[in-house]
Parts: sequence; structure tokens; C-alpha cells
Amino acid sequence: MILYDSPVSGNCYKVRLLAAHLGLPLERRPLDVVDRSDRRDVIGELNPALRVPTLVLEDGRPLAESDAILFYLAEGTPYLPEDRYERAQVLQWMFFEQYQHEPNIAVVRFWVGWSKDRVSEEDIEAKRQAGYVTLDAMERHLESRAFFVADRYTIADIALYGYTHVAHEGGFEMDRYAAIGAWLARVAAQPGHVTIDA
Repeated sequence: MILYDSPVSGNCYKVRLLAAHLGLPLERRPLDVVDRSDRRDVIGELNPALRVPTLVLEDGRPLAESDAILFYLAEGTPYLPEDRYERAQVLQWMFFEQYQHEPNIAVVRFWVGWSKDRVSEEDIEAKRQAGYVTLDAMERHLESRAFFVADRYTIADIALYGYTHVAHEGGFEMDRYAAIGAWLARVAAQPGHVTIDA
């Protein structure tokens, strides 16, 4: 399988992390997260949104959007529950990740670390406060459980780990979140774990 990838993207990292757990080899083709001038030429036929990650399956079919890729790769594995309600809970947390978590925590990290555009401190702080609301919700959920769904490690955890474990790079004060900190350590201790810079 071919993965059009960015080494600093949490969304791309989620795919690489699950692939590592599953022992799936990926041919990584890096694309610049800032300079997107060649995206149409490189992946325009594969992903009309021109975003990474974009995965090309062994039969040549493309698949985009990180959480859709996770769901596809996890099918029939322990990382996606068979129980109908638990599967819906996995999707609940994956939708939360893309709707509330990524637009705030990941965006602040990008603005602070990579963006060429000047972003006002007011805009950064507004996004950061929304990110804290997100982290507060995660902390409440994790205070009484080890993982997000079904008391075991699933793609819900992988989806949320991608940007949570690097939230400090966006200036988030993560030491205030004991339950999240313990969960981050549990995720990092999973067999086959790889780091974002691996």
C-alpha cells in the first residue's frame, strides 16, 4: 500500500500507527504540509480534497480521510469492536476527534509551528480555549476508564492520540490532565507502538 504522507501530521501518524500495530507495510510518499503547490499533480486523481493522508490500496483504489482509513484497516481486527453499540461508540469518538479536537488542537499546533501566515494571538488563544474544552471532555471520560471504548485499545484511542500527544507543541498545558497523561502512557506502551517521528 502507498501512503501519501506528511511526517509532522497527526492525521497521517494515526494511519502509520495502526499500520505498525497490524504489521502492514506502507510505501510512504511524503508531501509538504505547507507548500501544497504540487498536490493536484501528485494526488489530484486520488483525492479531490488534495489532503493527506491518502492511501492507495494494493488493488489501486484510493482512500482518503484519516479516520475512514483507520476504520477500513481495522475491520476484522481487535482494534474495531464487533459489538454494534461499541462500534458506534468508536465512531462517536472519531467524529468528536475530527469535529472538535482536530480543528482546535491540531490547528493551534500548526499555526504555532508551521504556518507561513501570521495568525493573531487573539485567534490562537480563541482556538486554544476551544481546545481546552475538548481536553476537559476527554479528561472527564478517562477519569473512570483506561481507554475510550469497551475498556480496551481501539481506533478511537488511535484517532485521539494523534494530536493529543503533541498538544504541548501548540502551547497546551498538558500537566493539568492527569487522566489524559496516564492514557497517553498506556497508548505508548501498546505492542508495536511507533512514534510520530519514526
